[in-house]
Amino acid sequence: MMSGKHFKAHEVSCCIKYFIFGFNIIFWLLGVAFLGIGLWAWSEKGVLSNISSITDLGGFDPVWLFLVVGGVMFILGFAGCIGALRENSFLLKFFSVFLGIIFFLELTAGVLAFVFKDWIKDQLNFFINNNIRAYRDDIDLQNLIDFTQEYWECCGAFGADDWNLNIYFNCTDSNPSREKCGVPFSCCTKDPAEDVINTQCGYDIRAKAVSEQRTFIYIKGCVPQFEKWLQDNLTVVAGIFIGIALLQMNVVPSDVWKLLPRMNQTCGVLQFFFGGLD
Repeated sequence: MMSGKHFKAHEVSCCIKYFIFGFNIIFWLLGVAFLGIGLWAWSEKGVLSNISSITDLGGFDPVWLFLVVGGVMFILGFAGCIGALRENSFLLKFFSVFLGIIFFLELTAGVLAFVFKDWIKDQLNFFINNNIRAYRDDIDLQNLIDFTQEYWECCGAFGADDWNLNIYFNCTDSNPSREKCGVPFSCCTKDPAEDVINTQCGYDIRAKAVSEQRTFIYIKGCVPQFEKWLQDNLTVVAGIFIGIALLQMNVVPSDVWKLLPRMNQTCGVLQFFFGGLD
């Protein structure tokens, strides 16, 4: 009877070990994929051959999202995967502490966003306007802005006139651009009957009266539309954040560190299969 309990304990600890290993190898592979996409995008834009061009873009380069997220996932996945497989307490502790730091930062960001809502709104306005200025400077940024305006049916940060910040779309007399006093096509209201996107639909639109503009483009800005979207989807957003938090809190239970060092090399078929890697 004692031997049965002994075997069961090792079987449970083996399952925990390979659950952590399997979870983190997927996490690690996703990190590799994100890094690969980011580096490929930079290679296509010639950034890798001219590193100094990283700082040339006035706005936000979306590739940074892939690189930062991919880098974090790669480090976490590697530490958790090797730590579980090799029963390395240092890597497991690093993995757990790293997750704890990320969870703390997420919690802090959530509290600060709730307390300083007006400041966050101002920063979001500044961020969007800064990227409006750099709209034509980077194709990835351009696609991100177009997607945002189409998805939230908005134009500019607080309205279409924010596009005066862009040298190609401003309404000044000295602007020689054909897009003068216009907006990007992503600001235009969609006609279901049109199969092909009219990329010139926003030309000269802001030279018209606001009452006429409503017929052709979205009048509302992206900041208020984002706020409305958050309010309409608050339950979903909260559920996602709570789910991520629970995953981070439970992915490496504290008793795993106690179980892993006590595991022997005979905990079943999985141990035999991966024995060569140990």
